[in-house]
Amino acid sequence: MTATRRTGFYFDELCFWHGGGQYALTLPLGGYVQPLAAGGLPENPETKRRMKNLMEVSGLTKDLVMTGAETATWEDLARVHPEVFLTKFKETSDAGGGELGLRTPFLKGGFEIAALSAGLAKGALMAVLKGELDNAYALSRPPGHHCLPEWPNGFCLLNNIGIAIEAAKAAGLAQRFAVVDWDVHHGNGTEAVFYDRDDVLTISLHQERNYPVDTGFVEHRGKGAGEGYNINIPLPPGVGHVGYLEAMDQIVIPALERFKPDVIIVACGFDAGAFDPLARMLCTAETFRAMTSRMLETAQKLCGGKLVLVHEGGYSEAYVPFCGHVVVQELAGSDRSAPDPMAAILAQRQPSARFDQFVSELISEMAESVMAVP
Repeated sequence: MTATRRTGFYFDELCFWHGGGQYALTLPLGGYVQPLAAGGLPENPETKRRMKNLMEVSGLTKDLVMTGAETATWEDLARVHPEVFLTKFKETSDAGGGELGLRTPFLKGGFEIAALSAGLAKGALMAVLKGELDNAYALSRPPGHHCLPEWPNGFCLLNNIGIAIEAAKAAGLAQRFAVVDWDVHHGNGTEAVFYDRDDVLTISLHQERNYPVDTGFVEHRGKGAGEGYNINIPLPPGVGHVGYLEAMDQIVIPALERFKPDVIIVACGFDAGAFDPLARMLCTAETFRAMTSRMLETAQKLCGGKLVLVHEGGYSEAYVPFCGHVVVQELAGSDRSAPDPMAAILAQRQPSARFDQFVSELISEMAESVMAVP
């Protein structure tokens, strides 16, 4: 079996060692909050480790360039994050850990692991832009798309994609970047980094008013030079396969075609999957495969196939591995499969045709609004 594309898979065992202490979902233990049998935050290493394990068992890793990357440097981080924040993060990490933002606990060494996670995203992007790979997947952990320049948020300690983009731009490897965020939560951090810029198009598909509850609205379109270069697609709970592909076809792909990026970067969360504990969507492994296929086709048409996926959320330890496997399989053009064991039942649980029609009309309204702004 041979892959049809040179696909890099960036990972590091140390990223699986990031921890935040004992929680029950997002609730700190204590009082009436009883420990879970497997305590901890839902953002834990098992979804990522099990995804990689499944790829090894299926043989998919044999069709990939399996590699690591250098840690992002202080200079890399400082292009996105203020020195005062980085210094406080490093000092707190060295002193044993803590929490600097909202839902961002970390242990001793958390700074170095977060910088390594950003380094995986940077390494993947640089290799694709240099032509060393056709596309790449960075299994970054901790995630990054909620982290604002000065404030970590929602399990995200550094803005991995922002750091990677600024490093590539500083190296003169590209000028126009597009970020498509299909994590089920709004990519508010990446939006904040580039909100007043016209060289980075940011698009976020997310469950409306999930997290954060006060961001991600259609009318938030950027400001100054960045007006029109930020697109939010807030979807109601319950949207499944048809609705997500409708959003891709009506809004995401036309916006990319108009922007004409040098590279497309996907903030690849799997928490829109049907079994995720932190969301209420009905996406399947096939949904993620189809979205990846659309991104491959669009990248081939617009920017020589240059496509990088950076791992974000996804908290179903049982189901994320199958969603992740099919995405990486699609990237590589490999026939090594791990069939979705829930495909049949999830096909029956998809929204009704009437609901799909409602979602289609809603997306059409959003498309008319966002595509009217240059």
